[in-house]
Amino acid sequence: MKLLKLTSLFLFSILITSCSKKESEIDKSAQQFALLVNDAEIANKIPRTLTAEGEMHWTNPKFDWTEGFFPGSCWYLFEATKDQKWQKAAEKFQAQFESHKLRTNNHDLGFVFNCSYGNGYRLTKNESFKQVMITSAESLSTRFNPNVGCIKSWDVTGGWQATRGWKYPVIIDNMMNLELLFEVSKLTGNDKYKNIAITHANTTLKNHFREDNSSVHVVDYDPETGEVRNKHTAQGFAHTSAWARGQAWGLYGYTVCYRYTKDEKYLKQAEKIAKFITEYKGTPEDGIPYWDYSAPNIPNEPRDVSAAAVTVSALIELDGFSKNTYKPAIDKIMTSLASEKYTAKLGENKHFLLKHSVGSIPHGAEIDVPLNYADYYYLEALVRLKK
Repeated sequence: MKLLKLTSLFLFSILITSCSKKESEIDKSAQQFALLVNDAEIANKIPRTLTAEGEMHWTNPKFDWTEGFFPGSCWYLFEATKDQKWQKAAEKFQAQFESHKLRTNNHDLGFVFNCSYGNGYRLTKNESFKQVMITSAESLSTRFNPNVGCIKSWDVTGGWQATRGWKYPVIIDNMMNLELLFEVSKLTGNDKYKNIAITHANTTLKNHFREDNSSVHVVDYDPETGEVRNKHTAQGFAHTSAWARGQAWGLYGYTVCYRYTKDEKYLKQAEKIAKFITEYKGTPEDGIPYWDYSAPNIPNEPRDVSAAAVTVSALIELDGFSKNTYKPAIDKIMTSLASEKYTAKLGENKHFLLKHSVGSIPHGAEIDVPLNYADYYYLEALVRLKK
């Protein structure tokens, strides 16, 4: 009996220590992020990353797939601290891109509006935020082709995408835009959005994954027949390689699909992707992956902290659904992210939280820099652990 009581006290003390540690990381993050908000308010712009020269790079005001992450981070800090200044900042900066809810030429409306207005509605129940979500979900739905069974990722009539010979490219990243559709169906009672999300998830499940449960980045379809034309990469090392953030997008996306549908095949897929990521032999001891699992010059390749942040946030949610335990991987990655190697000191890193992320090496863009979405998913992970 005494042993049982001592064991219980020991476990309780570990829980308290763990919670205190998460509180500490949230407090540290809030101090740093307050400086970033101040910079953004002075410029009246949304921070995205740093240039190769270490200067601030703001989001494109015409449209930027990352524009929702900065106000989304403010919403998470509001949730964690209850300090109204974070709500005010979130509302101010998300208002800058509200008009983008009408755009039908981009698939990233889920990233943009669920991370910002979605979190805002979840925390405040502001009806105007809900209406923005509904409008953006309607716009996103116009990119769905029933012949293919997927939402089209990129238009191919201009830009670098036009040079690839694609007709209907669908990227694994698109799994992240489904949460907006699921949520809007839940809010409105209209199953149209949910049905599109389910069809997209099923088609992706069929065509995007290899035998080892790694994911192709881009699957190009014939828009008339729905047949697969090519399996390519745009941001990974090779068509046959496993781009690190792409694996994280898939893990997160199928975990979300299971949350909304409770369909066991989505849980199993999330578990398979988690197995590939957590058991991959070439991942460094600290759990922060190289930008591509098959990058040619490992160990002399950049790490991608953004992939780690997305992965660990997804693992925290998956751990609540699965009979498997992902706590060792979660603890390893969170400890690494919170270390001085990856978390910037107060006042440094142009006030972004995390260092050493990678945008796209094939495009020569955003290599070994902070990224606003790495910060967003890290804060999400901290909030999820606090809960």
